Amino acid sequence: MYQKKKKTKNIILIIVVGVILFLSISYFVLRKKERLSPIESLIKDGGLFVQKIIMAPFSFLSDKVTDQELKQLKEKANSSASLEAKNKELENQITELKKSLDLNTVLSEQVYLNATTINRNMDYWYHTITVDKGRHSGVENNMPVVVSEGLVGTTSNVSNFNSTIKLLTNEEFSHKISIKIEVNGHYVYGLLSGYNSTNKMLQVEGVAENTEIPIGSLVTTTGLGENMPAGIVVGYVKNITTDNFDLAKLVEVESKVNFDEIRYVTILKRKGNAS
Repeated sequence: MYQKKKKTKNIILIIVVGVILFLSISYFVLRKKERLSPIESLIKDGGLFVQKIIMAPFSFLSDKVTDQELKQLKEKANSSASLEAKNKELENQITELKKSLDLNTVLSEQVYLNATTINRNMDYWYHTITVDKGRHSGVENNMPVVVSEGLVGTTSNVSNFNSTIKLLTNEEFSHKISIKIEVNGHYVYGLLSGYNSTNKMLQVEGVAENTEIPIGSLVTTTGLGENMPAGIVVGYVKNITTDNFDLAKLVEVESKVNFDEIRYVTILKRKGNAS
């Protein structure tokens, strides 16, 4: 048995040495030839064919390694893109939280409760949101809800640990809010009465017809409502028309709040009503 194995190894060794010699001779004989005879062409083709057979296992292994490396690189690229998206999301959240902290320093005359949006119905996207603060945190119905850019809406359907926020962009917003428009150092008063989803503008009514209101004038709350503090930004005057009887102005107000992305809000109540 041992002699047979040894004989087989010797045959394989002789074949390998013979192939190497054949390829070497082919190379040295043909390397300076520009025009080959039929026999020389046969030698060259045969040499290349033998070389291809010998190198096939090594090429296969090389391709396998390359495929594995490519797969690893793709996985790293996907992981990198995922991490980048997560970092972007965290940066956005930090920015929103910073805005909430800045807002708390401005609203020093109110008791404030910071809250996070926990639910939003896709079918009623501009109607309501649900936040993670309720009666347990001192929330009551009809409390104003704000972000750094201005008024968002009011609380409703308050439970122990969460509250529904009825947004100003809800066309069924029935709670009229007393507002004032700053005009050349004094104020013009009216009522925030609804929202026009067609032109995405808040509607203000009850403004005297003979008052000239510049476009871009600041609109804020008056504080005359039961729970609504004064000085909360509602938006800026965008357009002015008159009612059907030409007796009063209809003022369209543009809010700077991005109602598509409301993640963190602040719920307000007057200090006198604090519990």
